[in-house]
Amino acid sequence: MTGLKHLLAASTALAFCAGPALAERGADGELKIIYWQAPSTMNPFLSGGTKEVEAASMVIEPLARYSNTGEIIPALAAEIPTLENGGISEDLKSITWKLKTDVLWSDGTPFTAADAIFTWQYCTNPEGGCAQGAYFDGVANMEALDPHTLKITFTEAKPFPYTALVGSESPIIQAAQFAECTGSRAPECTEQNFNPIGTGPFRVVEFRANDVITLEANPNYRDPAKPAFATVTFKGGGDAESAARSVLQTGEFDYAWNLQISPEVLNEMEAAGQGKVVVAFATSVERILVNFTNPDPALGPDERSVWKEDGSNAHPILSDIRVRKALSRAIDPVILTEIGYGKTGRPTCNVLPGPDIYVSTANEACKTQDLEEAKALLDEAGWVPGPDGVRVKDGKRLSFLYQTSTNAVRQEFQAIIKEWWSEIGVETELRNISASVFFGGDPNSPDTFQKFYADIEMYTNNFSGVDPEAYMAQWTCEKAPRPATQWQGENINRFCSAEYDALAAEFSRTAGLEARAEIAKKMNDILMQEYVIIPLIHRGGTSAHANSLGGVLINDWDSELWNIADWHRVK
Repeated sequence: MTGLKHLLAASTALAFCAGPALAERGADGELKIIYWQAPSTMNPFLSGGTKEVEAASMVIEPLARYSNTGEIIPALAAEIPTLENGGISEDLKSITWKLKTDVLWSDGTPFTAADAIFTWQYCTNPEGGCAQGAYFDGVANMEALDPHTLKITFTEAKPFPYTALVGSESPIIQAAQFAECTGSRAPECTEQNFNPIGTGPFRVVEFRANDVITLEANPNYRDPAKPAFATVTFKGGGDAESAARSVLQTGEFDYAWNLQISPEVLNEMEAAGQGKVVVAFATSVERILVNFTNPDPALGPDERSVWKEDGSNAHPILSDIRVRKALSRAIDPVILTEIGYGKTGRPTCNVLPGPDIYVSTANEACKTQDLEEAKALLDEAGWVPGPDGVRVKDGKRLSFLYQTSTNAVRQEFQAIIKEWWSEIGVETELRNISASVFFGGDPNSPDTFQKFYADIEMYTNNFSGVDPEAYMAQWTCEKAPRPATQWQGENINRFCSAEYDALAAEFSRTAGLEARAEIAKKMNDILMQEYVIIPLIHRGGTSAHANSLGGVLINDWDSELWNIADWHRVK
């Protein structure tokens, strides 16, 4: 129990400061936001992409969220349950949430515990393929003690119970709206997925996939003075540099997200004096992912990049750890950080870069490039340089398809890494895909990061909140995307290890912050030392807002739009 108190204290270290009182809802007119990666849905359960989670956070809400300081704060809950207030049982096997009683959905109907229960059932339906399933691990049951009291029971003691329905990646959807959209029907419900009824400060007026979302102030939002803005134009598409320019130089937009552009260009834009660049470090890591399954196009849709328990569909080259390690040792993350991020990034050798207590020091060698060691590893693995410099083994060339989203920094990284890999005898084909498609989660598209129809892919990911239990559980065997899950799932690499799965189970049972931290480090070290992931940059969330926009508290622990109800025009 002491461990739980420490966990909660760690996540509530600083007090939350609410925004200023606003005189009248909608008084500040239009808010213009640009996310150059355009959302393809407003249902975050059907996409693992950050852009969908962020857009949806304006409309649908969780029981609790994380502030810009990492503090867990109530959203739809009236308070945060603890051992002290009786909300968490003494045996740590249940948590009881008291819900706010004045919350209405944007259609005017009451929000109740039944909506929370439905959301759990929706996401855990085995035919549905929920992209955020890890948040519900260990949940045995949810029940409504009354319309505004939700009890969650766990299969065993849950020392950190703030996972299910907490944070922007695990919000609550309306049971009435999604009642006919469960299981395999989930991706077919276009109207519901594009226009979710919510409890948040805004509601959708029009959703144009991979383009523009038009929203208006929710007339039933529980604070009658908020939001300050009457409408939101949420523009998607383009590129990071033009998005930054539209805020920092031309003033066309009020807020631009994820400004993944060279530090020199960003500094020059900010010097124009129209806006401010804001950065927040939490858990975002730009990483290279290795595919443990065979992505050969000659295989059918039920075989290609599909994990099989018997190992029969293992990657023909990357299953050899010596090859994976060689790819890592040929990379210099320090140089990449200097080129691509400057002060907004730090080289890292971990996929779990924070909070500090969880950070391993066992993998620091990745920061020092060693091309000779990389060559020796490939020699040992039997890959012999051919006449054109590309290594060959058993008549097969050492050649990979390396894909990522379309972005100037990522394409520069691809080119540099391709050159490093060529120096050790690896042939690399580069591919970039529109971010709206790559991160879109469309089960019918061959180009999503979940499908992983490539050998190597690169992007950034992170997790909500300060406890990494659900995040680290993503690499358990069962969470590999596959046709039966509509290609949803968090284990994008298709990595499978009995040792890792056992640690994930142990993590979910363990109390005490220090003990949990040791398990998390072990899990991180398995992923790093098996070269499942090649971490590159610990990225700060980097965005920009106009000088005329007030109330922005950039947040990398949750959605950057977590407090959009408090945003206002500076007079």
